Amino acid sequence: MKLLHWIVWSIAFTLLLSCTSNTTPQKQNDTVISTPKRTLELAEGRYNAAFLIMDGVYNTELTAPYDIFQHTIFRDSIKAMNTFMVANTHDAITSFEGIRMLPDYNYLEDELPPIDILVVPSAEHHLDTDLEDEAMLSFVRETAKNAQFVTSHCDGAFVLAKAGLLDEVVSTTFPSDIPAYKKMFPKLDVRENVLFVHDGKYITSAGGAKSFEAALYLSEFLYGKTVAKRLAKGLVIDWNLEEVPYVVVE
Repeated sequence: MKLLHWIVWSIAFTLLLSCTSNTTPQKQNDTVISTPKRTLELAEGRYNAAFLIMDGVYNTELTAPYDIFQHTIFRDSIKAMNTFMVANTHDAITSFEGIRMLPDYNYLEDELPPIDILVVPSAEHHLDTDLEDEAMLSFVRETAKNAQFVTSHCDGAFVLAKAGLLDEVVSTTFPSDIPAYKKMFPKLDVRENVLFVHDGKYITSAGGAKSFEAALYLSEFLYGKTVAKRLAKGLVIDWNLEEVPYVVVE
């Protein structure tokens, strides 16, 4: 019996060695698979609406106008908007509230499409370190030269002011930050107790949930009251411009 066990064990061991020695190691795949860069297709014949984002951007000031402008594609017989996000990176941006999003363009590296409408939402550091970002300020300044409209929401007005775009423009910002706004930019003509101010190509908004109103105003300005009301209805918003406190500088 012991001899039989030894014979069986010997055969098994021999087969194991044979299989091991005759097995060719699997060739490793040296190809590195990476996530391809996002390609954005912009429809022709539309306004290009670019949203400037950075770490710490506030959700509402970004998503409110984005929702309104993006929904123009569902309205017939108008020049709708292509909506996209630009940043100083292609990496994910994290909003103040923690949402991660991917920019469509990196303004430091990419050739950007013509921007008709630049939207500057508020961000966590728009009263301090963001205002030291000369590359970002230069992008805003250069884009504003050819844009038909430049809009800010909440403290996004600080960025426009720091870029020197509001020196001769009436503007507003987040209500509780108006004292800081006036102190930082004492020569500006600042309006209080309004939801937004429209002066030339610039529309500055108080921000927060009222960012919807500023976006609807621009929609009504471009497309008329009927379209603006339909855009608002699609998002269950009661919209009546006559009931909104705002300033238009003629």
